[in-house]
Amino acid sequence: MSDLLQIEGQPKATKLLRGAVAQPVHAYLFLGPRGAGKRQGALAFASALIGSNERSRRLALAGRHPDLSIHEPEGRSLRVAEADQIIFEASRTPVEANFKVIVCDRFHSAEPEAVASLLKTIEEPPSTVVIVLLSEEIPPNHQTVASRCVLVEFDPVPDAEMRRILESQGVSAEALDSILTAAAGDLSRARLLANDTSLNERKAAWASIPTRLDGTGHTVAKLTDELQGLIDKAQEPLKARQQIESQELAQIEADSGKQGRQHHKMDARHRREERLLRSDELRFGMATLAKQYSQQMTNKRHARDCVVAIARLREAHACLICNPNEALLLQALLLSLPNI
Repeated sequence: MSDLLQIEGQPKATKLLRGAVAQPVHAYLFLGPRGAGKRQGALAFASALIGSNERSRRLALAGRHPDLSIHEPEGRSLRVAEADQIIFEASRTPVEANFKVIVCDRFHSAEPEAVASLLKTIEEPPSTVVIVLLSEEIPPNHQTVASRCVLVEFDPVPDAEMRRILESQGVSAEALDSILTAAAGDLSRARLLANDTSLNERKAAWASIPTRLDGTGHTVAKLTDELQGLIDKAQEPLKARQQIESQELAQIEADSGKQGRQHHKMDARHRREERLLRSDELRFGMATLAKQYSQQMTNKRHARDCVVAIARLREAHACLICNPNEALLLQALLLSLPNI
């Protein structure tokens, strides 16, 4: 089974996990930036551990095997109640396979109390349980739990590797440069952008802003509406993918009975994906704007204004972590930027 385990863009993680399949330990920590493939890696690892045939491997890779339990915070942080669900799942025996695999996504967001409640389960889970924590970083209060896990590092996927992966999936060479720039090292986002026909339209709209600003609120309101409309359009490939997933789950429910909990978890994840996409689009837009102002730095007439503009863009970019009101953020940013 280990030879079937493959994580795109992560040769070191693939090699380590292939060696772990025969004799897995109780807990693993997948560490790396968002978009590096940690979740896909967890599903591939679970498929190798619990997939005894093609059907079970396919179900595990889709995250729907009965012996695979995936947990992720519905809000900004993993709370005690969600940690308790993980502990409860760890107490249950496998249904079909020799192991039960429990995946906890965004472990870096866990509240200190949630981390403390998980410690004993991660230290001494039942012999039939393998726990996989996915984390973008290891905060100080997570160190004790992290030390009880085998660390599996996921590196940022290099542009050259992302280019190779996308080319193998039929993405045209002409589109690759724009996709890789907008993806900013996130392979999942790159795959989504490969089906996005409006990317260049959005890029052109953001790039045109410095020449369209005139210091008036009317223009700022018009530009804000335009940018938000383009971000709405950018969600179409994601919504198409989510619709397919919803249809697949609906079919499973029709065949085997209602699975309300799974539907609830999927809807929560879809909402989070939509929020992340909008934030990613804002980051892409701000990076495009910063490039426009940077190109004018050598122009003595605009140099001072460009320095101020880039500082304002950095401040707005830092605000994204707080999930600000999108329209208000854009209006405040555009009112602070100079015309060049």
